[in-house]
Amino acid sequence: MRVLVTGADGQLGRDLLDALAGRVPVGGRRCSLLAPEGPLPGVDHEVLATDIGNMRVDDRDAVQSVFRSFEPDVVLHGGALTAVDACETEIELAYAVNAVGTRNVAEAAAAVGAHLLYVSTDYVFDGTSPRPYREWDTPNPKSVYGASKLGGERECLPGSTIVRTSWVCGAHGANMVKTALRLAAGTDTLRFVDDQHGSPTFTADLAPAIVTLGTDRRPGIFHVTNSGATTWYGFVRAILEAAGGDPARVRPIATADLDPPRPAPRPANSVLENMALRLGGLPPLPGWQDGLVRLVAALSGEGAVG
Repeated sequence: MRVLVTGADGQLGRDLLDALAGRVPVGGRRCSLLAPEGPLPGVDHEVLATDIGNMRVDDRDAVQSVFRSFEPDVVLHGGALTAVDACETEIELAYAVNAVGTRNVAEAAAAVGAHLLYVSTDYVFDGTSPRPYREWDTPNPKSVYGASKLGGERECLPGSTIVRTSWVCGAHGANMVKTALRLAAGTDTLRFVDDQHGSPTFTADLAPAIVTLGTDRRPGIFHVTNSGATTWYGFVRAILEAAGGDPARVRPIATADLDPPRPAPRPANSVLENMALRLGGLPPLPGWQDGLVRLVAALSGEGAVG
């Protein structure tokens, strides 16, 4: 199968490349949607890794040229502008990359008959639900980032796959696990909000799930997160504990008390129920605590990974 990956230099993209090659991503494990047990099945994909350096998704001509040349069967579209606060001021850039960029990718995929999987976000919801969000709940983004990613969802043609995920962390790139470990190396008290709820999701588990959904050409919206939920305060305490530190150094704070306040509003509840996975007969991702332990061990064993 010929698979084109956008955002291939990012933390999710690099794990997608490993999963497509039959490798277990850093911090991953053999048990996954790709391979319930034993060795990974025969993987014979021809993969084209793209990112801003060789295919800007907001450049329609460049996208069409790359797609005509490679003629992919499946497109895993993870490329996006994910700097949530920056999107509040870089509004046109956010929509150019996240919405119009997805329009360009969807158009080019349709022209060559490729199946499109688009990676979206919990930020498409406003966070006011008293329960986890289901795939069929009505989006209502409050931030420019969330609105631009919802715009990308709406650019996907019928039959595409949309994967919404949340609180993404991995061995590559910047994320909360690496931030917390860096801060823990100091002596200051750490303060994190205790009124934002979500599901930490680890790219080592997410990437194989995305590869499965994309190569199976499963249509529709899927919420794909590691199982369980916590707050940022609870998550950082767990990170320190997994690294052998003192979780008591972490103190709770309310979002309203952040100084300075964050430019982009955050959903108070962004927990995603993985109902479509379950009803589709696919196993859930492991609990977030399990993914965290594996990632911290991988980072400790290999130093600062990419």
